[in-house]
Amino acid sequence: MNFFGFLVLLVVAAFCGSIGAALAGYSGRGCLTSIILGFIGALIGTWFSKILGIGDFLYYHSIPIFWSIVGSTIFVAVVSLLTGNRRRKKS
Repeated sequence: MNFFGFLVLLVVAAFCGSIGAALAGYSGRGCLTSIILGFIGALIGTWFSKILGIGDFLYYHSIPIFWSIVGSTIFVAVVSLLTGNRRRKKS
């Protein structure tokens, strides 16, 4: 993988992580957090899709976009439940 491919991979992961965090009610996190959420979401989402027996219909550079967003949302929701964090209110 060349540098441009790696950069695209990071952008896609950040995009998926940002959408997942926003769906779970947490937005305004940093870029690095969104990238990490995107990668963790891809792992959780892929695992979840295999359990359900449902394939992904949208891939980009071997990242399952739909399941990355679902996995990020699940991960953020579980972490917020375990830590007791509530939704951030915009002021």
